[in-house]
Amino acid sequence: MRNDPFFRTYSPRQEAMARVAQSQQEAMTRPASTAPVSGILEQYMVREEPYYRTVADEVELYEAAYSVRMPMMLKGPTGCGKTRFVEYMAWKLQKPLITVACNEDMTASDLVGRFLLDSSGTRWQDGPLAVAARHGAICYLDEVVEARQDTTVVIHPLTDARRMLPLEKKGEIIEAHPDFQIVISYNPGYQSLMKDLKQSTKQRFGALDFNYPEHEVEAEIVAHESGVSIDVAKNLVHIGERARNLKGHGLDEGLSTRMLIYAGSLIAKGVAPLAACRVALVRPITDDPDMRDALDSAVTTYF
Repeated sequence: MRNDPFFRTYSPRQEAMARVAQSQQEAMTRPASTAPVSGILEQYMVREEPYYRTVADEVELYEAAYSVRMPMMLKGPTGCGKTRFVEYMAWKLQKPLITVACNEDMTASDLVGRFLLDSSGTRWQDGPLAVAARHGAICYLDEVVEARQDTTVVIHPLTDARRMLPLEKKGEIIEAHPDFQIVISYNPGYQSLMKDLKQSTKQRFGALDFNYPEHEVEAEIVAHESGVSIDVAKNLVHIGERARNLKGHGLDEGLSTRMLIYAGSLIAKGVAPLAACRVALVRPITDDPDMRDALDSAVTTYF
């Protein structure tokens, strides 16, 4: 056996994996394909530009990461724009986007694929991760920590120099397409230690931090997405900021930008602001009577 780090680390399929690693190293030096997307990935194209308000240099950093196919991790609270950002970047780069909503029941087979029985017999069906790796799409694993750790381990060969996906049940190794990239997101302040990412997973990714935008920017986003006036949007943001100050003091999570947009959308449809805030902001986030009273008081301050 050859005495090099690769052969000491990965077994027993040394020769096949060595060929994959060599071909992927060569693929990384080639530019992304500019050919029009067709076939199986056509349905995953983002057709219209999603509205995304740039906050800092996240767009430039992501473009640089994609240029070298660096796996990316988006970290931030729920409803702060992580998914919208990925959609916007897929549209900007003109790459198909395959999104997987992770959950605790998701198995490795749900990601990579499985054999199915039909009228013709047994056939293999690629999972979303295999489709993205085989054909060249951005695969977005949303809230990845919700999946079991033994499931997320299957992404490891795709997130290092190997850039490959072993299909153990099929006896095949997929060499990742030059356009393939994997993106994951999670809320680092929400999950318990039992639902955190392994260090062996974290250290395979670059990371971008997301948070709720500053007041003026968030008001602009709420006004644009909901259709309310900028003054109403600012009042909603004030309420959101008041609620976020209660995180850890009775609330597990503050009001997200998404929730403020929901409230604004109801107001834009003619619902009274107090009722709209009660339905979209206060009632969903807590059942505690005292906390509801505190939030209702914040709402009446601005409406």
